[in-house]
Amino acid sequence: MKFKQRHVQCLSPSGLHRMAYTEWGECDNPRVLVCVHGLARNSRDFDDLAMALAGHYRVICPDVAGRGLSDRLRDAASYDIPQYVADMVTLFARLDVERVDWLGTSMGGLIGMALAVLEGSPINRLVLNDVGPALPVGALRRIAGYVGADPTWVSFDEAVAYVRAVSEPFGPLGETQWRRLTESSVAQRTDGRWGFRYDPRIADGFRASFADEDIDLWGIYERIACPTLAIRGAESDLLTRAVWQSMGERGPRAVLIEIPGVGHAPMFLDEDQISIVRDFLLAP
Repeated sequence: MKFKQRHVQCLSPSGLHRMAYTEWGECDNPRVLVCVHGLARNSRDFDDLAMALAGHYRVICPDVAGRGLSDRLRDAASYDIPQYVADMVTLFARLDVERVDWLGTSMGGLIGMALAVLEGSPINRLVLNDVGPALPVGALRRIAGYVGADPTWVSFDEAVAYVRAVSEPFGPLGETQWRRLTESSVAQRTDGRWGFRYDPRIADGFRASFADEDIDLWGIYERIACPTLAIRGAESDLLTRAVWQSMGERGPRAVLIEIPGVGHAPMFLDEDQISIVRDFLLAP
């Protein structure tokens, strides 16, 4: 199944920007699933999941501003959750939908949480992939150590090796999967070298969001009312087991699923992981 590549024009305090998104399935399907990637990733992470669910949903996978095929923001200070939430509301208007199901990986999950607690929220069901209402500073420092770096490589194979090294927590993926994840994440530049397809300034707001202490978002999580699934990579350092277990007891009392052999974060590139999402979303 092929996807359609589209875009929508959004507004930030510094002007207009285009947000790209892929669309899978029938455009008149009233059931819509929005899948949003992590901090330095992009919409193509969800290709396998989208193909598997396109018979049930109109699947929409945006490139958050500054990533993938979306425009970079003029002011780096706008790379924050409120701007991303505003962009998603614009996307919903473009899609002409009032209700959506939401799957968010890491940053995408935080955007989903922020949307889910708004009065009149469009979120019907929420899947939080390896993210929760307490973010440990150690994991944040690890991510800050590589996000925003702007390395370049002589060859695509060198790029694959780098992506594989920094993304090792994704789990035991095959060579073809690593190459696909790299292909969507890098581009060849005018000098012939390869580099990441994101604005390095996305790291500025991320680093400014924590100051040598954990981030506590329980006040937001406990206001979520929609059915919620919390997926955890069993070796994750961002979503600790204690926080994950508490997510099943507080707020929306999330359904809890843990995936062995994976850290931060599961990528839904095999049927076992995809079926977890499918079963939750399609449950009566």
